[in-house]
Amino acid sequence: MWRELLPVGRDGTTGGYRRHAWTAADGECRAWFAEQAASRGLAYEVDRNGNQWAWLGDPAAGDAVVIGSHLDSVPDGGAYDGPLGVVSSFAALDALRERGVTPGRPLAVVNFGDEEGARFGVACVGSRLLTGVLDPEHARGLRDGDGVLLADAMERAGQDPAAIGRDDERLARIGAFVELHVEQGRYLADTPHPVGVASAIWPHGRWRFDFRGEANHAGTTRLGDRDDPMLAYAATVLSARELARTAGALATFGKIRVEPNGTNAIASLVTAWLDSRAADSATLDTLVKEIAGAAEGAEVTRESYTPVVDFDVPLRDRLSRVLGGVPVLPTGAGHDAGILSSAVPTAMLFVRNPTGVSHSPYEYAEEPDCLAGIVALADVLQDLL
Repeated sequence: MWRELLPVGRDGTTGGYRRHAWTAADGECRAWFAEQAASRGLAYEVDRNGNQWAWLGDPAAGDAVVIGSHLDSVPDGGAYDGPLGVVSSFAALDALRERGVTPGRPLAVVNFGDEEGARFGVACVGSRLLTGVLDPEHARGLRDGDGVLLADAMERAGQDPAAIGRDDERLARIGAFVELHVEQGRYLADTPHPVGVASAIWPHGRWRFDFRGEANHAGTTRLGDRDDPMLAYAATVLSARELARTAGALATFGKIRVEPNGTNAIASLVTAWLDSRAADSATLDTLVKEIAGAAEGAEVTRESYTPVVDFDVPLRDRLSRVLGGVPVLPTGAGHDAGILSSAVPTAMLFVRNPTGVSHSPYEYAEEPDCLAGIVALADVLQDLL
């Protein structure tokens, strides 16, 4: 399975992945998922929000155990973020069958659509729509960098954008959701444990900053006569770094768009996106307000926000107990499991990442640790089922 997925959406120059939602590469990943379901005799379906499901047992029976993750990527992302969870889910199902386990509850593997938000700017679109966290009309109006509407992209891929929205019937089927994911950090790397259990997800969000100025000639306009928004943007980046350091939080300007974007032209508009995260909502709110205050004259728009997620304590403790008391750790990264936690009991397993690098072609996990993750997920499933 891993070898089949590796070439899909991989950039030959950087070695990173560009599996953005509702693109050809995303379509190849989705076709792979459908093939995996068919090869195991699982009932395959796509819900009205574009999420893929592979069912063992009767979905209508309810109280199902659902496992899975996502297959899309950030620009030039790594091979493990998302796909490790989906591949491991199918492998864990295979392990259960090899053990002769007869599930007493329905089991499903899921691939949530557009988890990274790399194309349309909002993360976890599939799970947000499913749970009603994302307004359908707002979602249909999202545009990518080329101006393509999310609604149009979905329609071209054969998905009806008019049908998206909260799906109470599907949520009612789920008794528990467990997501396996490569760790995006180095906590486990400093322990003898290849697998850990998540305790919580830090609150996090994305904000758009629009810095406006006046376009002019770079070679003839005196410095004193310029209204250059790039200066305010640069100062804001430096302020954000210092404010985040002082607060013990995180703030990153990782995406920027400049108009008119000419080498010999002073910019008229700099649009930049801030990703910020903190251990608690009060710290995050204060930090973003301070960064906005440091952004001279900028218009600031919040594009997405996820409050702190404390995973279901009984489920979390059950997983830790089944796995022999493995480490329990928080994370600053957002996940579909965090979105689903508002509607169903959820938990996460992390597989050790020796470098802690993620959202990069250098993202990595050792094969023995990946196999340990599959065994851990199978052990958890056997107990839950």
